[in-house]
Amino acid sequence: MFQFIVDTLIRTADLSLVALGLSLVYGLVRFANIAHVQYAMVGAFLTASGMKMGMPFSLAVLFSALSCGILAVLLHHWVFQRLVSAGPANAMIGSLAVSMVMIALMLGVAGSAPVSYNLPLGTVWQWGDTRVSTDELMSLGATVAIIAIFSVLLFFTPQGRSVRALASNRELAAASGLNANAIIHTVNMVAGMIAATGGSLIAMNSSAYINQGNDLMLPVLAAAILGGLGNPMGAIFGALLIAVTETLVTNIDWGVFYSTEGVFMPTTWINAASFVILLLALLLRPYGLFNREVRRV
Repeated sequence: MFQFIVDTLIRTADLSLVALGLSLVYGLVRFANIAHVQYAMVGAFLTASGMKMGMPFSLAVLFSALSCGILAVLLHHWVFQRLVSAGPANAMIGSLAVSMVMIALMLGVAGSAPVSYNLPLGTVWQWGDTRVSTDELMSLGATVAIIAIFSVLLFFTPQGRSVRALASNRELAAASGLNANAIIHTVNMVAGMIAATGGSLIAMNSSAYINQGNDLMLPVLAAAILGGLGNPMGAIFGALLIAVTETLVTNIDWGVFYSTEGVFMPTTWINAASFVILLLALLLRPYGLFNREVRRV
C-alpha cells in the first residue's frame, strides 16, 4: 500500500510541472500548445549538456530552465502569436508542427541515444516492502517546492493578480491599464522554465531521451483537461488522478480472476487506462472537474 502511494506521488511529480505550465499558458492564449511538452525534453538535454560543461546539477538545471524560458518566449512571439490570430485550431496544429521540428533539431544535435546525468549513486531507502531512492525524494521535494512558490506568486502578489485578471477578462484588464503582451510573454517564460525543470527532474531518475516529450504528451494533456484547461492548480489535481490510474493499472494482480498469480497489465496499456478516466470525467463534466474555474477563466 505504501509503495503504491510512493509510486503515485512520484508519477504525479513527473506530470505536474509540465501540466501546470500548459494549463497556465492556455488560460491566456486560449489554445493547447502541443509543443509545450517538448520544453521538458529540451530541458533535460540542456541539463545534461550543462553538466558535461562542468556545472553542478543545480546550476545545470537553472541554465536549462532559463534557456527553455527564453525559447518559449521567442516561439510565442515569432510563431504562436501569429498562429493564434488565425484561430485556435490553426494554432494547435501549428504547435504540433513546431513540436516535430524541435524533435528533429534535437535529434540532429544530440543524437538518438539516451543521455544519463552521471550523478552520484543515490541511497535506496526501504521500509518493509516500500522502496524509494534519494533521487526520487529529491525530485518530489523540488516539485512540491516549485508548486508552493508558484502558488504564492500567483495568488498573493500583484503580478499574480494581473495574470489572473488577464485570464478572467482580457478587455477589462486592458481597460485597467495592464500590458497584456508583457504579461503573456512573462507567463510563457515562467511556463517554459517550469516545464524544463520538470523534464530535468524526470531525467534525473532515468535519462534524457528524444521521445521524452512525446511520452509526456498524452498524460499531460489528460491531466490539464481533467483539471480544467486554464486552471493551473486544477492541472496538478488532474495529474494526481492520472498518476493514481496509471499506478493502479500496473499494480493490480489480475491473476485472482484466473486462479493464478502474477498476471499484470502491460505497461503499454497505461495511457489507455488514463484516457478511460478522462473520457468518463468529460462525459460527466464536459469542461473538466473544475468547470467553474474554466468558465471564469
